[in-house]
Amino acid sequence: MAKVVLDDPSAVARRSITEVALAANTSETTVTRFCKAVGVGGYPQLRIALAADTARTEARSTRNLGGEIGVDDDLAAVVGKVSFADARAVEETADQLDIATLEHVIEALAEAGRVDVYGVGASAFVAADLQQKLHRIGRVSFAWSDTHIMLTSAAVLRPGDVAIGVSHTGATTDTVEALRVAREHGATTVALTNFPRSPITEVADYVLTTAARETTFRSGATASRIAQLTVIDCLFIGVAQRHMEAASQALDATREAVGAHRLGVRPDGRRRPRETGK
Repeated sequence: MAKVVLDDPSAVARRSITEVALAANTSETTVTRFCKAVGVGGYPQLRIALAADTARTEARSTRNLGGEIGVDDDLAAVVGKVSFADARAVEETADQLDIATLEHVIEALAEAGRVDVYGVGASAFVAADLQQKLHRIGRVSFAWSDTHIMLTSAAVLRPGDVAIGVSHTGATTDTVEALRVAREHGATTVALTNFPRSPITEVADYVLTTAARETTFRSGATASRIAQLTVIDCLFIGVAQRHMEAASQALDATREAVGAHRLGVRPDGRRRPRETGK
């Protein structure tokens, strides 16, 4: 039965259970047992899973999204290749992310008296995103992109504080130097980079890596930020889980604080219902 499925999954997705049983030279009951053994419940669920997987595979091969962006690519091809690179960066980052290291970093952030995040250029936006997220749940955090401020901030960190350096290449001198100074003053240091053997890892207690690839016209630059933001989201959620009650209250308070600055309509144009109570 397994051989029939592996040989032509798209054909199995189109056939009835009787046809598949005949092709496998077995009974319908055995087909059902096979489905349960592989964790899909029954034959209808197997057909759906195979059809979905076949559709994804065909879509990727048809669109030829794995190549570089060429000067003659039409806009549809550009959109396809950029979105594919971004999606692949997220998937590959999640697949290779060291969960044990991530856990250690989350624990350090959850207990930190202060968190400084360093990043310049595109990485500065990622650093600011983490700072804003931590700030919204009541954690004392700062994001710096100016070299002098990064260094002076790092110099006043102490044991129990955390410094995070965000650098795709891991070779940005400003960020590496700030992380080195933070470490010298006793702070726990974390590097978020795409290259696990880059200079920034030499001054980091913990290293979190992304998996983004540079491509023509630097569409990879966007992919690298999206990969970094994926790790940032994991860190934020992990910290929030460890302070769930306080985090929930802080999120409610910050949401209420900005509520009056939103128009009374939904994003789809419909008017929001009038809130009652407080």
